[in-house]
Amino acid sequence: MRIGELARRSGTSERLIRYYERVGLLTSTRLPNGYRDFDPSAERTVRQVRALLAAGLPTRTIQQLLPCGEPDGPLRACPGVLRKLRTQLAELDRRAEELGQARQALRQAVAAAEAAGLPLAA
Repeated sequence: MRIGELARRSGTSERLIRYYERVGLLTSTRLPNGYRDFDPSAERTVRQVRALLAAGLPTRTIQQLLPCGEPDGPLRACPGVLRKLRTQLAELDRRAEELGQARQALRQAVAAAEAAGLPLAA
């Protein structure tokens, strides 16, 4: 599949797909006309990469994780990566706790403003 189709199917930009390929997260072959040709599994790979990046993992760690996945299945932790995954999971848990506290404070502020009859616009 060509890069445009992969971008549409995976919901990402062609620019990001080129970046993923440049840093070794994705591979393609070149057609005689120079266009990139991606395997159908590239769509799953792009989605995995995006999810792992959103979780805060650096591309180097993602590069180590991708080969350990099952074909058409979930990613599995490779040797040497588990510590990094645990560290990142702890960081995500910490951030989730902070967000939960901020959310609660905001709810309380809104409730107090509504109880005081403050106007909506400002």
